[in-house]
Amino acid sequence: MAVNKPRGKKIRLGHALNVNGNVPVWVIAKTGGKFRRNYKKRNFRRSARLKA
Repeated sequence: MAVNKPRGKKIRLGHALNVNGNVPVWVIAKTGGKFRRNYKKRNFRRSARLKA
């Protein structure tokens, strides 16, 4: 991928990085353990669902 990217693409890629994480501990505690997994979690090698 090119070093120089359009600003919109950079924003989308950065957002994808931020969203791709674990569920915070306080959310697990607040929901009583109902929400433990982030089902939208994505691995960059396994899935190419990212529209950038």
